[in-house]
Amino acid sequence: MRLNDLHPARGARPTGKRLGRGIGSGLGKTSGRGHKGQHARTGGLRKVGFEGGQMPLQRRLPKVGFRSAKARAYAEVRLGDLAKLTDAVIDLASLRRAHLVPDQTQVVKVILKGSIGRAVHLRGLRVTRGARLQIAELGGQVED
Repeated sequence: MRLNDLHPARGARPTGKRLGRGIGSGLGKTSGRGHKGQHARTGGLRKVGFEGGQMPLQRRLPKVGFRSAKARAYAEVRLGDLAKLTDAVIDLASLRRAHLVPDQTQVVKVILKGSIGRAVHLRGLRVTRGARLQIAELGGQVED
């Protein structure tokens, strides 16, 4: 097989409309463009986003970046940070009290960063595979 032998599968590329080929074709005379007006003329297409002279949407919106509301509901906590806590059971409320996560946080994930020297009991937190293994090695427990 050579490059000049390659071609798309049958039916993958429909043939284009043959415009301006007489009345019987249904696409003769005006070639599907209708009569007069901007769209009937050559080069008579407006640019993308043009709203008839009204200030376009992309210029009306402020250009100040984007801050996801979803991102504020999620937080990550390092395994090393859990060593600072003295609670018997570590959950979302205890992390909020210790100011390890913001108050609006709804979902917390414990990641394997740093180390913890004692067994901990986690409840209602998401835990990465590596962090789960280290907690289990120390005799800790993870409740979903």
